[in-house]
Amino acid sequence: MLVILIPDDAKNDDERYVVLTVQPRVPAGSLSFVELPAGMVDDAGSFKGAAAKEMEEELGIEIHEDDLVCLSELAAPAAESKEDGEGGEGLAGGCDEHVTLYSYERRISREQLQDWSGRLTGLRDQGEKITLKVVPMKDLWREGSRDAKALSALALWEGLRREKMI
Repeated sequence: MLVILIPDDAKNDDERYVVLTVQPRVPAGSLSFVELPAGMVDDAGSFKGAAAKEMEEELGIEIHEDDLVCLSELAAPAAESKEDGEGGEGLAGGCDEHVTLYSYERRISREQLQDWSGRLTGLRDQGEKITLKVVPMKDLWREGSRDAKALSALALWEGLRREKMI
């Protein structure tokens, strides 16, 4: 989830911040891996529902799943819905992993923006120890450079914005 925060007193619409999580990721060889908040869909859930749930767990904010914008769907509108196979995904290879990327924008006070930076979150009973990191959106490519989700979400968001689709 690309969570974008805009200070309510921002002089222009380009002043945006992104919320990242910092947490241990042993497979990545890091005890403080910087990444976008993310989660997995269980057998009974939807992508949007899982995204909204993860935002509440990892960021401590409650939102309705209808407030999420699916960047993945906007970027590939009709290709996935074709039944004749033309322009479809054509599954091949040994991996069925699929990443659906969402964005969420919210205007907040500068005080709240500062309060979020460094906040400790996560579900302790599930072993989560998460620290929030708020960075200017213009620096996301650098701050999240080890996280493919962050780089992909940023590229999709910027492309969709350039095409005036968001």
